[in-house]
Amino acid sequence: MSPICWKSLLGVTLIALAPCAATTATAFTACQVTDTGGIDDNSFNQTAWKGVLDAQEALGIEGRFLESQAETDYDANINSLIGGQCDIIFTIGFLLGDATEKAARANPDQPFSIVDFAYDPAIPNVLGQVYATDEAAFLAGYLAAGMTETKILGTFGGINIPPVTIFMDGFVRGVDHWNAEKGDSVVVLGWDVETREGLFTNNFDNLDDGRAFAQNLYDEGADIVLPVAGPVGLGSATLADELGTDKLKIIGVDADLYFTDTERQHVYLTSITKRMDSTVAQVIEATMNGDFAGGLLVGTLENGGVDIAPFHDMDASVPDDLKAELEALRAGIIDGSIPVDG
Repeated sequence: MSPICWKSLLGVTLIALAPCAATTATAFTACQVTDTGGIDDNSFNQTAWKGVLDAQEALGIEGRFLESQAETDYDANINSLIGGQCDIIFTIGFLLGDATEKAARANPDQPFSIVDFAYDPAIPNVLGQVYATDEAAFLAGYLAAGMTETKILGTFGGINIPPVTIFMDGFVRGVDHWNAEKGDSVVVLGWDVETREGLFTNNFDNLDDGRAFAQNLYDEGADIVLPVAGPVGLGSATLADELGTDKLKIIGVDADLYFTDTERQHVYLTSITKRMDSTVAQVIEATMNGDFAGGLLVGTLENGGVDIAPFHDMDASVPDDLKAELEALRAGIIDGSIPVDG
């Protein structure tokens, strides 16, 4: 019987639920299928692709990608890579879950890794990459509650699916923690943790929707908005740029948008980051070393898989005592003394 693999790479734990499968460590090719946001979405597709590029530079691999223009492209794009010399195929996003499962079960010798999704029970040739983004979003919610002037915050999502709403859950609960600690009454518009209802654009690509949703939240009094909608959030950033950051600030998601949205970098108070670049690169390295196994990889605050970005241009406006409270909060989340799940 083949041994069960367990490995920790650069601080992120891979929990293997299937036997090791050796792959060739030379002429290695990593392939990626995006969701409809595209490879340059300033969000999770682009961040995951950066992991391939980092591995290309560090490990000498080759990288290929296919962009999905519509959800109907998912099956075709994945299947077109089967038998195409892809040592591992990365599929990016919750919405590719069904297509990935279908292809993986039909091709059990082909290693897959899906970002923002995992299977229970595990599929032997698929490694799911998931992220405890509610931990980082909790910090962002506490920060926003400490920074708002109007005592009203706003959030909206792209689609009502778990990889989106986990940000919104953590954000709201971080605000609730601020209110409990400070006896305050900051409110969050756009998401109800209990009813699971809120504001959603129902797409990840329409910047006009991002602007319109942020405008509506601003009109209702929100002075800080968290868009959890990939490139849609860039429309919200455009509005903040026009209004001025004294009226509206934005919290980014997935990547540190200060660096990816350089024309509007000054509007970002922080970003809730998912280090998909790091985890993708680690999966590539493990696969090259013959240590690929289906199962689960979880990014957390503790292992650096999630975090909040530096405050950059707004650093001087964040009070020192609030920064200290955030560090104490981080420690409490990591040691389990402060729960983020209600």
